[in-house]
Amino acid sequence: MAKREKRRVAHSVERDERRAHSVERIGTDKLSAKRYPLNAKESDFIKFLGTAGARFVMIKQLRASGGIWVSYRGTNVLIDPGPGSIVRCAKSLPRLDPSKLDGIILTHRHLDHSNDINIMIEAMTEGGFKKRGVVFLPSDAIAEHPVISNHAINFPQKIELLEEYKRYNIGELEFSASMKHLHSAETYGLKFNMNKTSVSLLSDTRYFDALTEFYKTDILIICVTFYEPHPDIDHLCLSEAREIIRKINPKKAILTHFGMSMLKSKPHIQAQELTKQLGIEVVAAHDGMVVDIT
Repeated sequence: MAKREKRRVAHSVERDERRAHSVERIGTDKLSAKRYPLNAKESDFIKFLGTAGARFVMIKQLRASGGIWVSYRGTNVLIDPGPGSIVRCAKSLPRLDPSKLDGIILTHRHLDHSNDINIMIEAMTEGGFKKRGVVFLPSDAIAEHPVISNHAINFPQKIELLEEYKRYNIGELEFSASMKHLHSAETYGLKFNMNKTSVSLLSDTRYFDALTEFYKTDILIICVTFYEPHPDIDHLCLSEAREIIRKINPKKAILTHFGMSMLKSKPHIQAQELTKQLGIEVVAAHDGMVVDIT
């Protein structure tokens, strides 16, 4: 029975993968589907290099765990390069070139968010021969539990610590860090302003009321690891995500970072149900999905 269930989940994931080249084009007043441009420079976009959450989906690679690539006015940033990030860049259509990265952001140090940080630093700096790029990360990811090796620590042009509510600039991209999340590592969410569209990434956390204040944006990307509540684990479940989306009332909400229970419940169906319940467009991210910001 267990083997059959694993195969069922894997087949469901494969169906999601077939949608991997779709694009959600977001304007100020309407949404329409459009193919991802052959030349990535033609648009400002967010690409999901993975949608895996927690240990087992990551370990089994039922969903990829490569992080999120953001491109805005020629500035390229990679958020949370988990296991396989560099592979996902190479297999992306069109290919994403890590040597064109201007920065890397870690929301926190857990492996599903930081595993490929060193190889991505190497790629960004072309093997360390070009001192360039900025790495943003929480203080415990470089002091108490360093995720950057001694080999790569001096490759970036700069390393900046994330702090509560602090604003940052990298190239043409501006973003803010959230308050500290309630999580087992020092964790921050992010908020970007892109083409007069505000976009936020609500990373791993236990639910608390103040979340809804910071994440009031046009587009909300929210990590939803569990289908049912797990009060002893610092991750959001679907009902908590529903409440956050209801209170924030974004133009669009994107669910991602799925654990095993969310995969079994079929995220795209849950997103459709939330859309009906809330009257807000809710979609479930899939590996390779692109959100084109216009």
